[in-house]
Amino acid sequence: MNSESLYQFSTPTVILLLLAFYGGTYLLTLGIRKKHEDADAFMVSNHRVGFGIGAASMTATWIWAASFYAAATSGYTYGVSGPIHYGLWGALMILFIYPFGRRFRKLAPNAHTLGELIHARHGSSSQLILALSNVLGSVISLMVNFTAAGALVAVLSPLSFQAGVIIAGVGVLLYTLWSGFRASVLTDFAQLVALMAIAVVIIPAVFFAMGGPTELVAGLDNLTPEQADFFSMDAILNQGAPFFVAVLAYAIGNQTISQRLFAVNEEHIKPTFLTATVGYGAIVIGLGMIGLMALTLGVEPMNGDMNNLIPQMVSGYLPPLFIALFFILVIGSLSSTADSDLSALSAIMMADVYGKNLARGQADPRRMLLVGRLTMIVATLVGIVFASFSLDILVMLVFVGALWGAIVFPVIASCFWNRVTNAAFTTSVLVAMVLFCAARFELLPLTGASGLFFELLASIGGGVIIGLMVFGFLGRTAGFIAGALALVAMLLFATGFLRDYTVLLASLTAYGASTLVCVVMSLTSRQPDFDFATIRERVGDYETTHDASPAEEGDAIPASPRLASQR
Repeated sequence: MNSESLYQFSTPTVILLLLAFYGGTYLLTLGIRKKHEDADAFMVSNHRVGFGIGAASMTATWIWAASFYAAATSGYTYGVSGPIHYGLWGALMILFIYPFGRRFRKLAPNAHTLGELIHARHGSSSQLILALSNVLGSVISLMVNFTAAGALVAVLSPLSFQAGVIIAGVGVLLYTLWSGFRASVLTDFAQLVALMAIAVVIIPAVFFAMGGPTELVAGLDNLTPEQADFFSMDAILNQGAPFFVAVLAYAIGNQTISQRLFAVNEEHIKPTFLTATVGYGAIVIGLGMIGLMALTLGVEPMNGDMNNLIPQMVSGYLPPLFIALFFILVIGSLSSTADSDLSALSAIMMADVYGKNLARGQADPRRMLLVGRLTMIVATLVGIVFASFSLDILVMLVFVGALWGAIVFPVIASCFWNRVTNAAFTTSVLVAMVLFCAARFELLPLTGASGLFFELLASIGGGVIIGLMVFGFLGRTAGFIAGALALVAMLLFATGFLRDYTVLLASLTAYGASTLVCVVMSLTSRQPDFDFATIRERVGDYETTHDASPAEEGDAIPASPRLASQR
């Protein structure tokens, strides 16, 4: 990209900005550092994170670097409905973990990962499928955020892309390494406060610098009929519907969400997730409006790269002080997500891999901490290396998204239905992945009988998504009715039509195939019904006692002594 047409800071200025941000964040974590950290605090802050910290951490984690660029791209590409499609469905990813999260916490109140619950329910094979999907997702997220840092530094300063990647990676690792999840949630709070304060200034400043409401209304004539239509079918089918389908996949499959679910004080789960839903939606929709404004004014992204749109708008319309605030805004957003990914990866390796498989329930808490910290170091190095190569990660993202979609029904069913077996769980996920790939990459023709086959599976998937969403909030009967109605509607309107929208078809196929296989295999199984009460007995904390005092935990993450549950 031609960065010379954008405002650039001097090298000393950018270094000072980065040192101020990461140095300040590191100093903030010193207040909660303990001489002898405990494994449960390192993974989930001893399940005692309060409402304010929890909601702020959830919001900051989901407002990552991609949110800025993708939200603006959505507004620029799809017009008036674009920001709503991106921000609203992203917010629902947070909301829809809540009803199922209550069940997860009831079954395993002292779990550290969702994989531990699945291990207690089914065993290692199902647990490791869930763990693998989260490892891939978190590593990819690290690469995306480090790449965004490198690109931002390269655009706004004389420093190289690789320099920006390395600074961001080392900076995030330094403040997260010692206290793990506790450091992540505490810094998330501070980063969100700064993010919101800056966003409240930056978004209106760009808006009014570009002419304000008058120019926005006048520029509506530059939009195509589809872009001007709030209910544009182009926007719904190409963005809204695929994002809607991803809601449950990300809510159930992503460890950064479930880690906060198990960390938040149980009575604060509902307000925490509701607040984070509103906060995320408001900020991201606001960012999307910048893209819409650029569209109405006829602004062309530099070199045709949509990722240049927001830096281009900020650099072109605002003075240097506001550009510096924008720089900190993006660095803070990507850092809050990167530290969450490091915490998620460390918890997976500590609990799912070492605790439940290598140590087979006899884990040494001190060794767990070593595993967690080594995981963070290795993950940071991997993220830096792959980000420095600027690799195309789209294919990997497709696979991870499909895997999360394929596990949604088996995970939820395993926590509510005592007939689901380990074989049903594992087989359904694998079959769904194969069929997803066949549809997504058109390994089989999406015409004639094979096209109809995938559309039928996708129709089942659509019914499953609606049914699960309604079931989560209104119960089993309402869920069955809503799912059946959605299935009928899909069969009537989607067959012969959905095959033209490959991404949506493939995603729905993953849901439908996993559900169909899981249900059939569970109903035909002769295994005895599972006793859910045994999960609580099999999943517990790893430390024998928690001796931390409120002063040791830090004012932002209150603690109280208690005995750990039975291992």
